[in-house]
Amino acid sequence: MRAAQIVEAVLFASDAPLRAEEIARADESLDEDLVERAVRQLQVEYLESDRSFDIMEVAEGYQILTRTEYAPYLDRFDTVPKPSRLSGPALETLAIIAYRQPIGRLEIEYVRGVGSTAVIRTLQDRGLIEVVGRGEGIGRPLLYGTTLRFLEHFGFNSTDDLPRPEELPVILRDPSVPLVAEEVAVDAGSNGDGPDGGVDHESTSMQDSPRQAGDSPTRDEDTPHDE
Repeated sequence: MRAAQIVEAVLFASDAPLRAEEIARADESLDEDLVERAVRQLQVEYLESDRSFDIMEVAEGYQILTRTEYAPYLDRFDTVPKPSRLSGPALETLAIIAYRQPIGRLEIEYVRGVGSTAVIRTLQDRGLIEVVGRGEGIGRPLLYGTTLRFLEHFGFNSTDDLPRPEELPVILRDPSVPLVAEEVAVDAGSNGDGPDGGVDHESTSMQDSPRQAGDSPTRDEDTPHDE
């Protein structure tokens, strides 16, 4: 059996991206280099035969996915899994974390101008962010960063694939913009975030779907949404 056939079978059956070393465990004859060559061979075959799917690099691994131009046809079927969309506040918070990570809650709230405890918790529950360390300030606050699940959700291979900084508000694209400690402390005193609105199937401000992410989130308040 060809290495390419084994790799294809493994990727076809997997519902999550797999790294080369993980795919290589499928058979003793495989190693990472052989898997990489097999992936390239399959990509060429799919391209030459004009297939409706391809092997994409997602979340530091490989996954067989339908090409984006066929998405409108799939949207007609309830049997095709559809990722739930994030609300405006959740997208805004996630964008801040993605571009300024590692970042603490007070800094996030300073940038947003509204309390963000609940929306941060929702993003953690959905596996899109995680605690990556502690800050050096008073109380050593928790610092947040994005996860592999975040990359998979938006179809990125790494954070280097995020939209170009010049497409974003300056507060997001330039981590060197100073955050005034006094203002952060004052803002933290009014932690007034209401229901976090973690999921909103109508929100499209960040094009919350794989390989369509790219727009920065619009400004919004933490208003109630269905989860």
